[in-house]
Amino acid sequence: MAYLDDFQGKRLSKGFGKDLTIAGAECARGKLIEALPTVLGKRVGYKAVFTNPESQKRFGVDGPAWGAMFGGMMLRNSTQVPADFGAKPRYEPDFIVVVKDAGLADAQTPLEAMAHISELVPFIELPDIMLDGKPTGAELIAINAAFRGGVLGPSIAVTADEAQALLDALASMAVVVGEERAGAEVGRARGNVLMGQPIEAAIWLAKALKRDGIELQPGDLLSLGGFLGSAPVKRGTTISVRYLGLPDNPVVTVHFD
Repeated sequence: MAYLDDFQGKRLSKGFGKDLTIAGAECARGKLIEALPTVLGKRVGYKAVFTNPESQKRFGVDGPAWGAMFGGMMLRNSTQVPADFGAKPRYEPDFIVVVKDAGLADAQTPLEAMAHISELVPFIELPDIMLDGKPTGAELIAINAAFRGGVLGPSIAVTADEAQALLDALASMAVVVGEERAGAEVGRARGNVLMGQPIEAAIWLAKALKRDGIELQPGDLLSLGGFLGSAPVKRGTTISVRYLGLPDNPVVTVHFD
């Protein structure tokens, strides 16, 4: 597979063609997901993409889609990452939930869903949109939603007593992106830009995977989508994402060297 060779070599790729339909893109994604463990290691979960209305508009799609995540470049908080980790390396403020059990796919409300989630994890995704030119939505689906890795922040345990309070905090939190070395704010968004409530994105993803024959396992990581669009990586910068309003206002940081 030419794309896999380009991915491993961190080279720009022609991808799977500009004339891809969504169905064709999903077929290409399936083949790529089966091949990626040779490069990125064991599958550790799944990611939603296009859960933000702005991203749907930007890529010309009608709703969310999904990709798979692998463990080879899932990194600890405040880690150093080469600025050239990919062909077109980017970063994106994101969020992960950890699956407690497969019942998440049957949840009808965010509160029901929280009973099937064990942890919340702030996350900076490190995608690699390694295509020539501006990709279409179908192209992005075909390349597994551009997943390459990411940085995991401090986890927050989900308990029945705190579930409603956490839901309220997720919807109202301020997600603030900053460049620490310059002391500059890069952007901010509210939690509710993801489908009105981030856990709605988790429900959508779990149901979409079940429809496609994938049963979630305890410990699977589900990435819920970008609160803001991805941005290009610049060497010599330190990016932080603050989740203001969650317990202890967690921060995820990555240093690009």
